[in-house]
Amino acid sequence: MTHQAMDRDDGPTVSAADRDGLLAEQLLRLTRRMHRINKQLLQESGLGITPAQSRLLRALAHYDEPPRMADLAARMEVVPRAVTTLVDGLEGSGCVRRAPDPDNRRVIRIELTDSGRAALRTLRDARRRAAQDILAPLTAEQREVFGGLLSALVDEPGRH
Repeated sequence: MTHQAMDRDDGPTVSAADRDGLLAEQLLRLTRRMHRINKQLLQESGLGITPAQSRLLRALAHYDEPPRMADLAARMEVVPRAVTTLVDGLEGSGCVRRAPDPDNRRVIRIELTDSGRAALRTLRDARRRAAQDILAPLTAEQREVFGGLLSALVDEPGRH
């Protein structure tokens, strides 16, 4: 039997590169879907916060004490100027405030306000609803496996 005949009988063979390309496309589509749902929920929340500003609020929540703008820029993997613009907008809406560093007056730290913490809770709820919507077709076991796979991809040290 020739190779072509085997392909017809066993179905088309898919190379590893083709499978990886398909996975990459699926990941992009899933990411876009998550962004689209998050953006819609963000608009419905009435907070007046952009997706980038919500990302900064989430980054702020990871610090035990108010970070410097440079710390936020490094964590978010953006240039410091981008953080300045985001902080300006969030400060205008009352979600954050600039505060002088107690040990170095030249350093400015960014603090979450009570309003910012409330916005963060609303954003977390919206993200949870978005995840529930996306994950609805999966069983609890499939969700656990999927979470483990995502952790392996996201948390792998030394990889970007």
